Amino acid sequence: MSDDDDLFGGTGETRTRLPEGDGPDGYGSRRPARGASRSPSRSVVTVIGVVVLLIAAIAFANRDDSSSDGGGDGGRGGGKGAEAAPTAPTGEKPVKGKGAAGIPSGFPKTQQGVESATANYAIALGSADMFDKARRHVIVDNVYTPTVAAKRKPELDKVYAGESFLSRIGLNKDGNAPKGTTFVSRIIPVGTKVTEFGGGSATVEIWYSSLFGLAGENTENPVTESWFTNTYDMRWVDGDWKVADFKQKDGPVPVGRDQRASTADDMAKAVEEYGGFTYAR
Repeated sequence: MSDDDDLFGGTGETRTRLPEGDGPDGYGSRRPARGASRSPSRSVVTVIGVVVLLIAAIAFANRDDSSSDGGGDGGRGGGKGAEAAPTAPTGEKPVKGKGAAGIPSGFPKTQQGVESATANYAIALGSADMFDKARRHVIVDNVYTPTVAAKRKPELDKVYAGESFLSRIGLNKDGNAPKGTTFVSRIIPVGTKVTEFGGGSATVEIWYSSLFGLAGENTENPVTESWFTNTYDMRWVDGDWKVADFKQKDGPVPVGRDQRASTADDMAKAVEEYGGFTYAR
């Protein structure tokens, strides 16, 4: 475990930074929103961005899907992770189905397969379901190797049952959000990178943003955004990729835009209405 894994005391779970609530609107916004008017240069940049997106959409719609069902590694060799791996999505279908708790399973034994497994497992480990004991055990059993899962469950039960920990993030002793609030714990992968691959093991880095906090009026722990990079040690076990260990570090953190934070109601509504994705490489 890394020294960065401080919130869960080295138990091996995705750490989510506690919200600091230092913004004037209570949602961590550090700068006031600018007026509605935009400069000509910003308008030009916006138009260019739209054109680029349209070109990309047209290219995607007309691409050849004849090889999209394959389980190969997209031309990347085995052994060490490819140094010239493309950053764009490959279009490969990563998984055959979903296991317990809706967690994807059956990833191919390829570099793309282990990247997809890492992204989807990270989402499960960073979800609000981890705060419910029964759902947490299902996630741990489906994400970690059997040996690691058996060790993690009692460790995590002890951490999540701690009233001091729960009270710090605004939850009651049962891990539930106070009445009138919605608990948010969600991560959004931005990209993955294989640094080691071969012999039934792999090392995968995943860069992601994290939403964490309570959406509700007058909450002391409003929903804030953080950025992290996790490095996962993955193992091929019983025909699928599983997590053996991981470490975490902050960033890279982008510069925030001058956008006004949403109201608590809008934030809670968005979390309830917008579902997550199955991630592929």
